[in-house]
Amino acid sequence: MMQSLIPKIESQLATLPVPVALQLPDGSQVAKPGARVTLAFKEWSALAKLASRQVGSIGEAYVEGKVQIEGAMRDLIDAAVGLLPSNPAETRPGWWGQLQRRARSKGHHSLGKDAAQIEFHYDVSDDFYALWLDARRVYSCAYYREADMTLAQAQEAKLDHICRKLMLKPGERMLDIGSGWGGLLMWAAEHYGVDATGITLSKNQHAHVTRLIAEKGLENRVRVELCDYRKLDTSRPFDKISSVGMFEHVGSVNMPTYFRKIHDLLAPGGLVMNHGITSGQLDYQQLGAGMGDFIEKYIFPGGELLHVTEVLRATAAAGLEMVDTENLRPHYARTLWAWSDSLEAQLDQARAVLQASGGKQGENAERILRAYRLYLAGSAMSFEQGWISLHQMLSTKPDGKVESRTLRGAQSEYPFVRDYIYK
Repeated sequence: MMQSLIPKIESQLATLPVPVALQLPDGSQVAKPGARVTLAFKEWSALAKLASRQVGSIGEAYVEGKVQIEGAMRDLIDAAVGLLPSNPAETRPGWWGQLQRRARSKGHHSLGKDAAQIEFHYDVSDDFYALWLDARRVYSCAYYREADMTLAQAQEAKLDHICRKLMLKPGERMLDIGSGWGGLLMWAAEHYGVDATGITLSKNQHAHVTRLIAEKGLENRVRVELCDYRKLDTSRPFDKISSVGMFEHVGSVNMPTYFRKIHDLLAPGGLVMNHGITSGQLDYQQLGAGMGDFIEKYIFPGGELLHVTEVLRATAAAGLEMVDTENLRPHYARTLWAWSDSLEAQLDQARAVLQASGGKQGENAERILRAYRLYLAGSAMSFEQGWISLHQMLSTKPDGKVESRTLRGAQSEYPFVRDYIYK
């Protein structure tokens, strides 16, 4: 019965921008002259996913060892784009799917669930991330201010871009929500002289940043806490707040709580930078063709993407005023390709690092590696295609003072000109 799918699959392969060959479960081949990618199927059920153009399901079959892939990741992704039946970001879930998503959102973002989900993703071996991130381990969109920048240079440019937007000054109290491996904390403290506090739910990241603070002798003005943002004390507000790659994990049902907490943590007249991934479509939905299910299962359980307008609506509802929003979508595509290329260049070492980590990670080393290979390259494709985006949103907490600072009615430190960012 499955053999009847072969003519359909051959016609699909003929339209792809990259020549693809198949090896079938019975050992026969569907050859394509000059094939740059070969998919070897161990089970007929996985082949059926190819016939139905379920790209994400094929990815799942690869992670689980039911399909083998030979060829460059960039070629594979080009083929995947050609295989998609339509724009996966425009797939509309039915009423039952929407109901399930809302229920899942409510259940996925308790204090305990959020901590577990962060551990699932970020507490993979630190040495694994160190292989393909820059030396500062900045795990978010870089800023290619100049076309010929390396990844490391672009990440430093991003850190400085955020610090400039926040108008950081020596002695100011800064909070970094979801501080990762401490790149922004350290940059702000060393280059702008702030008193910086970071929070994270990742035990690995907390341990790494604690060591980094001690090594740099910054204990008296930099600290990191293993803490959920909802648990922070608001009695002593911060002058500036940054949140990079964080609100994607908050969930739509918790967005009002998240931004209200930021409002309460921010001093009157202060600035907050939210830098995060947003949906490319107005109505939030999971990517179609099985891609959203793949990310939910293997990479970011509980992650949700909102359109930038929804994020800004929640910002305003919390009493914060948006003063500057910048779209860095193509920058993230280039960042992800840099990560992907770096990982692809050292697959054997990455596999060894994961195996050496022991426990469940060691046992699942191959699955983890395969998932990240597809995730990095597939996400780069999604940013290139505009299915998902990346925005930096700078907001203020108005102080109510009409005659204040540089412009009458500014009610915050923001100068309402962009010159200061680029000087």
